[in-house]
Amino acid sequence: MEVVSSIGRRKAAIARIYVSEGKGEILVNKRDYKEYFPVEQFQYIIQQPLTLVESLTKYDIKVNVRGGGAKGQAEALRLAIARALVKIDPENKEKIKANKLLTRDPRVVERKKPGRPKARKRFQFSKR
Repeated sequence: MEVVSSIGRRKAAIARIYVSEGKGEILVNKRDYKEYFPVEQFQYIIQQPLTLVESLTKYDIKVNVRGGGAKGQAEALRLAIARALVKIDPENKEKIKANKLLTRDPRVVERKKPGRPKARKRFQFSKR
């Protein structure tokens, strides 16, 4: 198997991944993913697509991730891994899609409007 690349996005985070056959090593920005994402919830998010198709120890994954916060980065990485697994074996698509892991979450921060303190908040109204 040659190297399969994929991309995932969430909020302001972008994750580019390169998947090759190996023994289950995931490197995020040249560090182990458990060191990069010390919170167990984020580790679970990253492992979701791999656990679903029972290939936790089948592939080595190299990740370049930037932008956003930890949760956005973890979810961007999850989408990238799910897309790569479908590229590797199209039979995985049904299982992954059924768990909604191929859907790009479109929610992003609303822009700040002029003359307002935030996107929707208004300054206190004064009658006099």
